Amino acid sequence: MPDPAPTRAPLRIDGATLRLVRLPLVTPFTIATGTMTEKVFPLLTLRADGLEGHAEGVMDPLPDYLEETVAGAMDLLDKVLLPQLLGESFAHPESLARRLAPWRGNYMARATVEMAFWDLWAKSLNLPLQTVLGGEGAAVDVGVSLGIGPVADTLDRIAAHLAQGYRRIKLKVRPGHDIALLQAARREFPDAHLTVDANCCYTLADAGLIARMDDFGLDYIEQPLGWDDIHDHAVLQSRIRTPICLDECIRTAEHARKALQTDAARVVNIKVGRSGGHAEARRIHDLCAAFQVPVWCGGMLESGIGRAHNIHLSTLPNFTKPGDTSSASRYFTRDIVEERLETSDGRMPVPKGPGIGVTLDLDYLASATLATRDFRA
Repeated sequence: MPDPAPTRAPLRIDGATLRLVRLPLVTPFTIATGTMTEKVFPLLTLRADGLEGHAEGVMDPLPDYLEETVAGAMDLLDKVLLPQLLGESFAHPESLARRLAPWRGNYMARATVEMAFWDLWAKSLNLPLQTVLGGEGAAVDVGVSLGIGPVADTLDRIAAHLAQGYRRIKLKVRPGHDIALLQAARREFPDAHLTVDANCCYTLADAGLIARMDDFGLDYIEQPLGWDDIHDHAVLQSRIRTPICLDECIRTAEHARKALQTDAARVVNIKVGRSGGHAEARRIHDLCAAFQVPVWCGGMLESGIGRAHNIHLSTLPNFTKPGDTSSASRYFTRDIVEERLETSDGRMPVPKGPGIGVTLDLDYLASATLATRDFRA
């Protein structure tokens, strides 16, 4: 008989702190929709029984990835989600997720609360988050995502990251910055695991151009078409050989089911912060496993808090492709956690200890915080 799932008395949420945090990026990060020079995000701390659980929101300041924004999420967290939960007791993160479920959309804002409670709940059990999620292992395979830039510079960056042991190189592309880049990259690195990410910048009218990418032995083409268009991705997949990986389209297990049943996705990028939290991310993971479709964990330039959540989630068994949980030092001169989340030979160690296994660097966090709101039950 397997050991029973860990249990404890329900946790009563007796306080919270909501911060707005700004971290400058080491180098600008350019994708099809624009260039980022800093990461601005909500950081939430939930409190219960003398413990704290942390999570961050992955929405952008403007709705250029999905429709959620930092300002909208901060307002919803402040006025609706946190007041709804303060003073309430929850026996399991799934029960908290059900309390948030009636609110339509706003998956990223809901994920911020749900993920913080997963951290809190795992700490209350004195267990790592990976254990309560059902994962195992001491480290996960890691790839790297390279933003748009001059082709020669990109080739130098590919070489540098392959030398560091990264297991997959993802190249951001857009119309006019695609085929020539791939020709050069494949010529220089014939054996590298290469993928491309279009961030929705093509249409079905570009199917002929996208089909030319079949010549470069890509592991997959990520989200080439509309952010909410599963149907056209299914049509495109029928016209090309390279597997399509969906990102923006998949926010729930229901979205994943429709994509898998129509062959719109032969690989799925799971971003826990995009999916409403760990509970829904696990359902997407399990559904993809049932369809024998591999998944990997995408990144949103998270700080150490979000990065740690991603690493723990990536220990689930169907995360068989390298994720975007690369070294924090690639993005930030200094992180807001005490622990250094750095890869070694293409592997990211899973943070040890209860919950997500990282602690806030409160002194540096204070200097990076733009606004703070405290809540009491």
